[in-house]
Amino acid sequence: MKIEININNLVRENVKGLSPYSSARDEYVSDGSQMVFLDANENPFENGVNRYPDPQQRSLKAVLAANKGVSSSQILLGNGSDEVLDLIFRAFCEPKEDNVISLPPTYGMYKVLSYINNIENREVLLTEDFQPNIAEIFKVKDEHSKLLFICSPNNPTGNGISSAIIRELLNRFHGLVVIDEAYIDFSSDVSWITELSNYPNLIVTQTLSKAYGLAGIRLGICFASEEIIAILNKIKPPYNINELTQQRALERIEDLERVNKEVLAILKERDALYNVLGSIDFVEKIYPSDANFILTKVDDATKRYHQLLKAGIVVRNRTTQPLCENTLRFTVGTAKENKKLIKLLKKIDNQ
Repeated sequence: MKIEININNLVRENVKGLSPYSSARDEYVSDGSQMVFLDANENPFENGVNRYPDPQQRSLKAVLAANKGVSSSQILLGNGSDEVLDLIFRAFCEPKEDNVISLPPTYGMYKVLSYINNIENREVLLTEDFQPNIAEIFKVKDEHSKLLFICSPNNPTGNGISSAIIRELLNRFHGLVVIDEAYIDFSSDVSWITELSNYPNLIVTQTLSKAYGLAGIRLGICFASEEIIAILNKIKPPYNINELTQQRALERIEDLERVNKEVLAILKERDALYNVLGSIDFVEKIYPSDANFILTKVDDATKRYHQLLKAGIVVRNRTTQPLCENTLRFTVGTAKENKKLIKLLKKIDNQ
């Protein structure tokens, strides 16, 4: 059943009346092969990056749209997912007036961005099995609750969020539900992109930083209705995705066979690491993972973190996070890296 929500009622008043900056490359669409460009005050001597990049990243969006089964007009690209999330705050949340809801333990930038944008962040802890607490979410929600952030698979816990719970939240939360799918490529769950036509309040974010191995180029992706994307396009910087990023992203996306091969290798190593962690005495609990990392509860997270660090292995100590006391998060590395980790874990097991 498709729900009815007027997105225009959620947009900040100053954004509604905003006329976006129009760059030289917005005014003329061409591949540039037969044109003489004397419009943008660029250096005319060719070196591969002397021209401004396509502000709408048309070629890259076309490939992404074909791969994801959506329209290019349903895609916004950002300088990492963090820029995408920041744009969502700035388009829909009025400072000192509106609020957002996040579900810790979760990705820390939701909270950081709320502070940057002077928006109240109402935190509702996940349940003991790391699922959203629906009753508590609607206790803290009010008419100024604009955004609800759901990270699935969740970081740092690694688990996917129940589709039944997400569907109920989409139906009942009449603000925007932002599902962060940074780790979806490692999960057997189907992306919520497939539900965009049914939920006008749904925004899905993904990234090329994880499965695609392009963390260094900073490319985040937002999927939403054409209406939401049009609003975000009004406030995005004109050239937020540089030419080198667009080129590198295109190369990688067009080589999905290699990407899929690497994902399978990571999943294989994740299973192997999961099994070994179960044999380590100081590991008290291993949480199920749908991501490229494993969260474990240990006897003394700070002690074990420093033991690993001293031996040249960096993991993440998550013990300060809610519901994550004495936990370490292990990113799945290569077979060689995991072999080194496993050897060290066994060595320090009784220390």
